[in-house]
Amino acid sequence: MTDPSPSGTAEPAAGGRTSPQPPAFGPLTGLRVLDLATLFAGPLAATLLGDFGAEVIKVEHPHRPDPSRGHGPSKDGIGLWWKLLGRNKKAMTLDLSHPGGRDVLLRLAAGADAVIENFRPGTLERWGLGWDELSAVNPRLVLARVTGFGQFGPYARRPGFGTLAEAMSGFAAMTGEPDGPPTLPPFGLADAIAALGTSYAVMAALHARTASGRGQVIDMALIEPMLTVLGPQPLWYDQLGHVQPRTGNRSANVAPRNTYRTADGSWVAVSTSAESVAERVMRLVGRPEVIAEPWFATGAGRAEHADELDAPVADWIARHDRAEVMAAFEKAEAAVAPIYDIREVMTDPQYQALGSITEVPDDELGTVRMQNVLFRLSETPGAIRWAGRPHGADTDEVLTSLGLTGPEIAGLRAAGAL
Repeated sequence: MTDPSPSGTAEPAAGGRTSPQPPAFGPLTGLRVLDLATLFAGPLAATLLGDFGAEVIKVEHPHRPDPSRGHGPSKDGIGLWWKLLGRNKKAMTLDLSHPGGRDVLLRLAAGADAVIENFRPGTLERWGLGWDELSAVNPRLVLARVTGFGQFGPYARRPGFGTLAEAMSGFAAMTGEPDGPPTLPPFGLADAIAALGTSYAVMAALHARTASGRGQVIDMALIEPMLTVLGPQPLWYDQLGHVQPRTGNRSANVAPRNTYRTADGSWVAVSTSAESVAERVMRLVGRPEVIAEPWFATGAGRAEHADELDAPVADWIARHDRAEVMAAFEKAEAAVAPIYDIREVMTDPQYQALGSITEVPDDELGTVRMQNVLFRLSETPGAIRWAGRPHGADTDEVLTSLGLTGPEIAGLRAAGAL
């Protein structure tokens, strides 16, 4: 398929399963990133860097691959999640706890710009691969350490996963119906947000390096980016003692805001964050008189009268098919969106215009469709060059590039380091 967006996919490397070559394009071309992480924030951060040209080397244990290879559905025994998470990465195996593996990692680090890891605090140090050792071989290296709770504090050594961050940040407590239990997302929300934060942190540290000439350590705790995206909750509590309750699909700040069922059994979502949009919605559904109410002028006032506003909106939408609702709201310049499952995402014309879902050639599965790169750059676009590679597919190529000979590589493999 021809990608209509400035970002897309490159032709697959010649030679079938031969190792892909480093990218020759993208704003991060020339950067080398070592991805030592698993599940999911650290690896996704490396993916985001690879999408824009960084050479990413995925380092996995010889016998315990990244668990994402086995998460979720698979086809012909090939994990599909990995095809997304492992895209644009060379895949090699290395036992970092083995002396030979340690030595190889230090050689890789000597020529790298960033290392991303998510072991429990102290693990790299136990293997002789802590910051002291890494910075000794490469003072310009940036080390991104992604954990559940950070590198210090009373919880630092606890196992940390995105679910725990979603729970501890306050997200779950305010998510769900008012009379229901706290609700967790059915996907890796905290991990994805931390990945965005980690990729940003790596770029900030690399930019600082241009002035100082020195690398540094990034301490990324999953609980913190999740807390950040929840907005002014700490401020509200600090200044007012306010604790946001669960409100279901309604908002504590504006109304009408909800999901509504259409006459043909579909669902739409309505947002009225701006007063002008709220006015348009109420005129559209035949209740213009409420606009004159004093409380209508503020989001908080409208939220206090959510029942009064929701009922006519729900009644009007329930009398029209989804296509009619969408057309009427668009004509009124009111904010509405259909509630899609993934089937409709894959065929929606706006996503198609943006190239949000793109086709990627793959040696194992032929062609796969997945999310495109995260944003479009007009001059130096990113691209998906290949989907996730088989476990260890590029080990020999990476080691050869370090100057190791065939017998040396065979010796490391025989010793269990690879």
